[in-house]
Amino acid sequence: MLNPTQIKSIAAAGEGYNAEFKVSIPSNVKGITEEVCAFANASGGVVLIGVDDANNIKGITIDNSKRSALQNSINEISPSLKCEFYSVKVDGLNVAVIEVPSGQNKPYVLSGAIYVRQGPNSQKLTSVEEMRDFFQQSDKIYFDDASCIDANKEKDISEENIKTFRFEAGLVNATSDEQLFTNLKLIASDGHLKNGTVLFFGNNPEQFFEKAVIRCVVFDGIDKRYIIDDKVMSGTLYQQYQQSMIWLKSKLDVRYEIENEGGNPRKELWEIPEIAFKEIIINSLAHRDYYDKGARITIEVFDDRVEISNPGGLISAVPKNEFGKRSASRNPLIFGLFERMRLVEQIGSGIARIRDVMNDEGLTPPEFSIDGMFTVTLRRPFDFNKWVEKWVEKLTENRVDILKNIHKNSKITIRELSENIGLSLSAIDKNLLFLKDLGILERMKGAKGGYWVIHFKLP
Repeated sequence: MLNPTQIKSIAAAGEGYNAEFKVSIPSNVKGITEEVCAFANASGGVVLIGVDDANNIKGITIDNSKRSALQNSINEISPSLKCEFYSVKVDGLNVAVIEVPSGQNKPYVLSGAIYVRQGPNSQKLTSVEEMRDFFQQSDKIYFDDASCIDANKEKDISEENIKTFRFEAGLVNATSDEQLFTNLKLIASDGHLKNGTVLFFGNNPEQFFEKAVIRCVVFDGIDKRYIIDDKVMSGTLYQQYQQSMIWLKSKLDVRYEIENEGGNPRKELWEIPEIAFKEIIINSLAHRDYYDKGARITIEVFDDRVEISNPGGLISAVPKNEFGKRSASRNPLIFGLFERMRLVEQIGSGIARIRDVMNDEGLTPPEFSIDGMFTVTLRRPFDFNKWVEKWVEKLTENRVDILKNIHKNSKITIRELSENIGLSLSAIDKNLLFLKDLGILERMKGAKGGYWVIHFKLP
């Protein structure tokens, strides 16, 4: 049974993976029962009635008829689920509390549907495919919710990482670490730290999860023949995110724009919008299949694109025709912790946001591969000067000049090329033929009214 101090602590922390607030009991009590069912199918949680969405304790009076209606609704959950339902006086105001355990007989069903917790929200699953994906042999164990039996809180959890989380999540320091871990359900029922807890707060998470890191690679060209930089980002999931963003910034073109007359601060303008990378990396960390111990998240930078891949394709709970509109997490505890740090927003909105920012910058739409590995490809804006520099040692100066002239004006004539470069018409013809044979240049629609196309192949 929660005491007033614990209730105030939960209210101050806000809604999340293990906490739901209702300012009153709605006329249709099933809405609360759905939250109860979702908590039972996850790692448990608490419903506080008499607390508003702004985390303020307003208090509530529940008469016998409403209490009975709510209890009867909870009794409709199958198999039977025992919840604690009681009232606590907090600073003179009554708060109704429903404590929901992590069910031992998952899945729990309400009116023919399974409800699961996704970050701070509950989601309804209805199809057989959705249910099969979320629950293995009727007892789904999320990787992040399972016990990390080799980890020890005193030895393997970093106080500095807890402080960082508190700061980013805006949680008051008055709450003890023990209470914080209790509120966020970071300890398994057997007393061990959960896998997600170690990944988020551990001193050295990779000693327990070797492949739970991000490998960052730069290739010279557009294929994987030549590696010019290769780094592995380790540490907590949040540290991996930070390190990867810093690394990406060093590998991409970033320019700066002064935002005010005083000269500060400068606005960073990445060649591919920074927000797109933030969305993709955080979602990779939150949704990857950590059960796949043979694969890592990878960020690969090529001359023409950036590819970010993470183990595990699209969850079957999200039909392909709903991709980008609906979300389901393999790791709801991790997702919920990122949500508290305000690093993920509305469920299912990340894909749309990535598409929007790429479109706003006039860039090629992102490409998604959702089978096996989940891969996002972001095309870099083409830089002609960088491309032509790669050909300088392979081509004569005159041929490079021809390419530069054609790049400026695809409808340029042979006579104009002759005048601009200072070569005879026959010499221009010979050089054009060479470039055509090389596969770099092509003439479209004939001599009159046609135009040139440069094929940006590499030497």
